[in-house]
Amino acid sequence: MSLCISLRRLGLAAPALLLTLGRAHAQSPEPSPPVAAEPPAPESSPGAAAPVEGQGAGAPEQAAPGRDAPVEVTVAGTRVTRTAGSAHVIKSRQLERFEHDDPHAVLSSVPGVYVRGEDGLGLRPNVGVRGVNPDRSKKVTLMEDGVPISPAPYSAPAAYYFPLITRMSSVRVIKGPGAIAYGPQTVGGTVDLVTRPAPSLASGAIDLALGEYGYGKAHGYLGTSDGQMDVLVEGVHLRSDGFKELPGGADTGFYRNEVMLKGSYVVDPADRIRNELRLKLTYSEELSNETYLGITDADFEEDPLRRYGATALDRMRNHRTAVALTHVLTPSPGVSVTTTVYRNDFSRVWRKVNGFRGANLFDVLADPDTPQHAVYYAVLTGQLDSSTPGETLLIGPNERDFAAHGVETRVRWDATTGPVSHRVEYGLRLHYDRVERRHSENGFHLLGGSLVPDGGPTLVTQFNEAWTEAVALHASDAITWRSLTVTPGVRVELMRSAFVDRAAGSEQTRLAQALLPGAGAYYALTEALGLLAGVYRGFSPPAPGSDDHVKPELSVNYEGGARFADGPLRAEVIGYYNDYSNITDVCTLSSGCLDADLDRQYDAGEARIYGLEAYAEHEVPLGQLKLPITAAYTLTKTEFLTSFTSDDPIFGRVAKGDEMPYVPRHQASLSVGVEHERAGVVVGASYVSAMREEAGGEPMSQALATDEQLLFDVSAKVRVVGPLVLYANARNVLGSQYIVSRRPFGARPNAPRWIQVGAKASF
Repeated sequence: MSLCISLRRLGLAAPALLLTLGRAHAQSPEPSPPVAAEPPAPESSPGAAAPVEGQGAGAPEQAAPGRDAPVEVTVAGTRVTRTAGSAHVIKSRQLERFEHDDPHAVLSSVPGVYVRGEDGLGLRPNVGVRGVNPDRSKKVTLMEDGVPISPAPYSAPAAYYFPLITRMSSVRVIKGPGAIAYGPQTVGGTVDLVTRPAPSLASGAIDLALGEYGYGKAHGYLGTSDGQMDVLVEGVHLRSDGFKELPGGADTGFYRNEVMLKGSYVVDPADRIRNELRLKLTYSEELSNETYLGITDADFEEDPLRRYGATALDRMRNHRTAVALTHVLTPSPGVSVTTTVYRNDFSRVWRKVNGFRGANLFDVLADPDTPQHAVYYAVLTGQLDSSTPGETLLIGPNERDFAAHGVETRVRWDATTGPVSHRVEYGLRLHYDRVERRHSENGFHLLGGSLVPDGGPTLVTQFNEAWTEAVALHASDAITWRSLTVTPGVRVELMRSAFVDRAAGSEQTRLAQALLPGAGAYYALTEALGLLAGVYRGFSPPAPGSDDHVKPELSVNYEGGARFADGPLRAEVIGYYNDYSNITDVCTLSSGCLDADLDRQYDAGEARIYGLEAYAEHEVPLGQLKLPITAAYTLTKTEFLTSFTSDDPIFGRVAKGDEMPYVPRHQASLSVGVEHERAGVVVGASYVSAMREEAGGEPMSQALATDEQLLFDVSAKVRVVGPLVLYANARNVLGSQYIVSRRPFGARPNAPRWIQVGAKASF
């Protein structure tokens, strides 16, 4: 896989990512083969400037003078508008319109993508694609510039880290048959976050913002290129005092810092054989006063931003380092070999309230008025002091260390056989990841509203390690003949994993493998209108060290639809059907599992998820103005086809025919704007229907469910002078407050109305 760095000589619009079966990448220097009935894109000339499309902090709204028009993104050798599968690209201009820091707000504009709110800030996103469980995004392949970014994609895929969205130049979501080019999670799809390419000339930008609730942002970058070497350094600081309120007025906010250094070197720009090295280094850190403890529904009605004093000590600290070294060899036109060696390390310590010694927090907050829960509720809210051992609060750090490293090579070969063109790709990835868990807790009494240690010993609740060694191979061929493009492909996963319980002195190992074929097709009815269809086998690996009777998640996924693309106008409608032979779940703290069940896998048997996705975008010209419009809608239905019992509270006792949790039936988004080269305003609306918080078949009005949500955002910008741009954002302008989740313990709100103002400039 090829990593970041835009090269002036190649004229790339985004980091070069060699993609197969749906992986979006910037156009390579050699011309593409004929696609459907469309002629190949023109070759970038040596020394051409990298196209810019308003990329990030302080960048102009239009491409810099003298630079090429943006090169069209392609998928498996075909333009994204004609790819044989679902592919969606959120471009830099779209990202900048609202200046969102919350990845939930960005991804919810993509049809087929669901999010489950948690902290209102998107610090630890819960993202699902086409109905897969959104809990900690563990069923979605997450990447940055084509490299997996989950702390341990095989051994512990729960994504407790997510990059700051403000430093991304685009976001790519690949669904359907294209998913088998990635892995290990291929059932739902892939989210690839693309960082800024290095500029072709010495330049930089800065973006500074302030807002309510102590909000602050400082974002800047500086880069240059001499045609042989590119260098870019970028940094972001993001902070807030928090919008939730503790009794003593303590800080409930966070800060995050991220720094990225990337560069590339072409050995001899004049040589016919291109030989290039690319390096990317990233450092991230976070401190957030976040908790898993919510409040009762009654307290939410009275004050949705309230936070109980029992959470005063809750705090997350984490840091991450990442390195990726890439070599690109282009021995001849139409042939490239890209090899990337990568390493990611992530450490986190989250001290938080885990429960009472004598009661489950979820049960207490769900029904606080019963005699057995009333006393515990009174202690939580500070109305009573702890007086019995059962009323002791258990608070402790969950400490985890993650590591993931590997090497991946992708070989791409363009060829023609008579009237048929091919774009072939072969890929091989060798990967290792591990997680080490050290969880402990101490007892605290809540006395006079303050947490006081009970003097008891520290209890170790988890001390274990899990690791996985994996070999993944894939191959594909985008075959084009006249108006028809067919893309067959296959992925093979071979895994050896282990779970070591250091406390018990035991170890379990397991071998697993999967063969994942797939194929997609696109037929151009006209120059602008085409039909697409695809089928592939989806896969999610079993938990490390699990018994042989525990199966991997397997499904056969189908999709079909139509796409219209004519200049700035694009519209598509796609239906999909995911047929699971075995749908699985892995318990996490964020879904409410207790220590005894953590990271345990449950097999739920047969199930199905099916739905409809619709999307449209256009920029309507109106004299010197333009009206950008985007709209998306998703209809989803889910059904368990077998009965089972799970200790994961979001499932519990499931009967055949029950619906799945945290999948909304309806979801929609709309944004409409008016833009001039010197100013613009855009209004966005998002709607999400109520979601079940546990599997069930009863009417939604009788179910434990989140609130139906309707939110509006407004953003405005004005270019004051030269490169200086002032902007203002109003999040949730109506101030609507909704219960977005009750997992793991109690009701939690979305962010309130939030005004932010900023200034950005390029130089």
